[in-house]
Amino acid sequence: MKRFAKAVAHSNIALAKYWGKADALRNLTAVPSLSLTLAALRTTTSVLFDPALDSDQFSLSGEAVSGRPLARVVKLLDAVRAAAGVVDRARVESVNDFPTAAGLASSASGFAALAMAATRAAGLEPSLPAVSALARAASASAARSVYGGYVALDARAECAERVCAGSAFPLEMLVAVTVSGPKATASTDGMGHTQSTSPYYSAWLEAAPHVYGEVRRAVEARDFAALGPAVEHSALLMHASMLAARPALIYFAPATLRVMDRVRGFRQAGGRAFFTMDAGPHVKVLVEPSAARELELELAKLEGVSSVLRSAAGPDAYWVEP
Repeated sequence: MKRFAKAVAHSNIALAKYWGKADALRNLTAVPSLSLTLAALRTTTSVLFDPALDSDQFSLSGEAVSGRPLARVVKLLDAVRAAAGVVDRARVESVNDFPTAAGLASSASGFAALAMAATRAAGLEPSLPAVSALARAASASAARSVYGGYVALDARAECAERVCAGSAFPLEMLVAVTVSGPKATASTDGMGHTQSTSPYYSAWLEAAPHVYGEVRRAVEARDFAALGPAVEHSALLMHASMLAARPALIYFAPATLRVMDRVRGFRQAGGRAFFTMDAGPHVKVLVEPSAARELELELAKLEGVSSVLRSAAGPDAYWVEP
């Protein structure tokens, strides 16, 4: 008997970053993180368990995927099959409505959507924490994309937890898209390289939990003036550890620095906005809704910025009825 389900999950951008693993085998993070789920960045994934298939198949935006990305999907499917007592192979079809593997957390929304769809297709009815733990085993940031709003993943935690709903602290995020195409070094590889070669990695491990505490307290207090500087500090701390790796991991593009400079100029002129960056060249800017349109137009004019995405907080991952 064929079994089918479809799910949607939204990407998230960490306000307090994690970088590095405490347990690579179990995919547990070395430091805590806190993110904002974004309504405008979405992955839709369907899973069909079919007894006629002799192997798992995975397509992304209509293109067949093999190698390491397929292996990560199969590993998650194997965990679901083991939990549900299912033996059938699966056909997985996934579509992102934003650039893939470019530093926009496509693996987060992708594996969150896969975990949601695969468990439903296999006949399971897990709780959101259980889905979060399943997604985390594939991609740590995917644990956070199972939830909407502001979400925390503690160091070495099995699953994420909601901190507060997006509507409780209604900020927006602008994503200044710069260099197109996949990044040169995947996040997992970059983390391992930083851990093994950067003399600043130990300093990152020491500082990151303190900055996470600042970010969490500011979110819980709905204090944007305290949140913004801590968000920027977390991102720059993380990138400092990468820059000190050998050879250096440099995810910045020329346009990355232009956007950062424009955001600082916006603040000097009286606006309130703060930048963050993941392992990629794009810059994400946390901003109050009343100032979002003005800054969006300013960033769009910068050389090297191909587009600016604007997003409010996104919802929990959810199933789509066929």
